[in-house]
Amino acid sequence: MITIRSEREIALLRQAGNVVYKTHQYIKPFIKEGITTNELNRLAEEFIISNDCTPSFKGCEGFPYALCISINDEVVHGFPSERTLKNGDIVTLDIGACYKGYHGDSGWTYKVGEVDPVLEDLMKYTEESLFVGLSQIKPGNRVGDIGFAIAKYAKEHKLGVVKELCGHGVGTEVHESPDVPNYGKQGTGPLLREGMVIAVEPMLTLGSPSIYVDSNDWTIITQDHSPSAHYEHTVVVTKDGYEILTGE
Repeated sequence: MITIRSEREIALLRQAGNVVYKTHQYIKPFIKEGITTNELNRLAEEFIISNDCTPSFKGCEGFPYALCISINDEVVHGFPSERTLKNGDIVTLDIGACYKGYHGDSGWTYKVGEVDPVLEDLMKYTEESLFVGLSQIKPGNRVGDIGFAIAKYAKEHKLGVVKELCGHGVGTEVHESPDVPNYGKQGTGPLLREGMVIAVEPMLTLGSPSIYVDSNDWTIITQDHSPSAHYEHTVVVTKDGYEILTGE
């Protein structure tokens, strides 16, 4: 069931989303060569808690960490560990925060030091594809319009679209209806209505979009080990478009 949120609920979702945004801004300066992903996870968890929230992902369906931290060919759900970031890596931090029972969710890919220009392009076009998808959000459009726009943009830039993973509704659970795929047909899928809250999150690859699940049963990795980027915002559908909840 797709839930239409009240103004009171949207205010709580906005607060949760803002803490997610602030956590990304807080963590960014620490994303440097030599830091461990465990340390990034610790810093983010402490920051989320200091802002009167709890980490949405910790314990969600058994996930053991506050953040998903995915490096290079890891698409999503990477486990924090003693692995250190290296110059030339790209790393995705997927952050969730829960405020008074309501969630915010945003993933973002960052570069570590100087990266190959082809990775710069992957990041640039994946981020742009997010906003291409968001541009389709307004009452009367459909979920398929979002995915169609993202996939078309990805194809124009010769990037692979991971089809097994998708965006989703956000509310009192991190993942709610509807699913928001990064591909689709125009004019199909659930109708977008004012008050719906969804996360849009293109996950694009430099090579094949085929994936497999790591032995930890969580981390998703590209089959050909090509790099992957991931950008995500939680938004609410407004009367004439959308508002980003995981922004400033």
